[in-house]
Amino acid sequence: MSVTPLVAARALNSEVWDVEGRRYIDFAGGIAALNTGHRHPHVIEAVKAQLDRFTHTCFQVLAYEPYVELASRLNRLVPISGAVKSMFLTTGAEATENAIKIARAATGRPGVIAFTGAFHGRTIMASAMTGKVVPYKKDLGPSLPDVWHVPFPAAGSDVTVEDSIRYLRYVFSADCDPSRVAAIIIEPVQGEGGFHQAPPELMRGLRQICDLHGIVLVADEVQSGYGRTGKMFAMEHYDVEADLICVAKSLAGGFPLSGVVGRAAIMDAAEPGGLGGTYAGNPVSCAAALAVLDVFERENLVQRANVIGDRLKARLGRFSERNDLVPISEVRGPGAMVAFDIVRHRGSREPDAAMTKLVTQRAYQSGLILLSCGTSFNTIRILVPLTAGDALIDEGLDLLETCLAVESPR
Repeated sequence: MSVTPLVAARALNSEVWDVEGRRYIDFAGGIAALNTGHRHPHVIEAVKAQLDRFTHTCFQVLAYEPYVELASRLNRLVPISGAVKSMFLTTGAEATENAIKIARAATGRPGVIAFTGAFHGRTIMASAMTGKVVPYKKDLGPSLPDVWHVPFPAAGSDVTVEDSIRYLRYVFSADCDPSRVAAIIIEPVQGEGGFHQAPPELMRGLRQICDLHGIVLVADEVQSGYGRTGKMFAMEHYDVEADLICVAKSLAGGFPLSGVVGRAAIMDAAEPGGLGGTYAGNPVSCAAALAVLDVFERENLVQRANVIGDRLKARLGRFSERNDLVPISEVRGPGAMVAFDIVRHRGSREPDAAMTKLVTQRAYQSGLILLSCGTSFNTIRILVPLTAGDALIDEGLDLLETCLAVESPR
């Protein structure tokens, strides 16, 4: 099921045209998979060149240079000190599941701690770790055991960092001794949960707890990675490190590719052949991913994310002060990972999920692709490609302004 009735025919950078020839500005970016935009020329050129060589061997049968080169470049980029190794997969859910497999192999333990509001994928383990029932768990059978959730200190949730750490200690005393916990997994900035950034105090507390009890700290950067937050990785906003980092989405510019990058001693824990997959680290996707890294360097997209984010938040801040637009609050997000909430009354925190859905409908009817999210279904998130120009971003914001009007646009 698609969130819009539109059928894409072609796309370029931050624009999409449907089968009827109508143009749309893309503020969704394939759910953060297109930080370098649709069909970036350098990425397409690299993909075409790889297509002329070979499209598949299965890396576990015949190795190939794009995989090895990409791993080498990522090992140098991730904010993890010491010896680092990478492995590649296909989807974000595969990345989070394999991170847990690696942590279990390294620790010999089964347990996993995750957070409310988290999204880690739709496969069995990934959905068990996801901290949102509707739509990811409802009517889909029982979750896997040995997974516990701790309240996330999101803005407006009345949950503090102290509450989160206290509840984690409750889990340790009531449900699972820390000696049974393999990993704590956290999104530095929650995606589906509403673009809430984990406070630095929380990250420090988790790092201390993991060090004390020999637990692996996993950062799920599937959505927050690759420049979206104004750093190459969102973990660079903190003064502590994760042990493993999950990557996907914009890793390969829209081609299916994911990975786990982490401390070599932990990554080496699994038995040979225990990780991987037939299509894991597909050579065409790896070639695209190498080109994506080139684009980031040549076009300075990490800094561009901060420029875009400032532009978005300044305009949205003005929207929040207007009485002729639906009430919005909590304009937030690091870099260009920007969101705001739609509420029932100005100055309140009461979510308005119905109006949020209406705004996204107005958007695609007006020529803007826009996504919602959040645990209360009232958050609008903006994931415009980092290659978008100022004029196009302003045009998209003009459309958003119209969609937020108290009276429905004609």
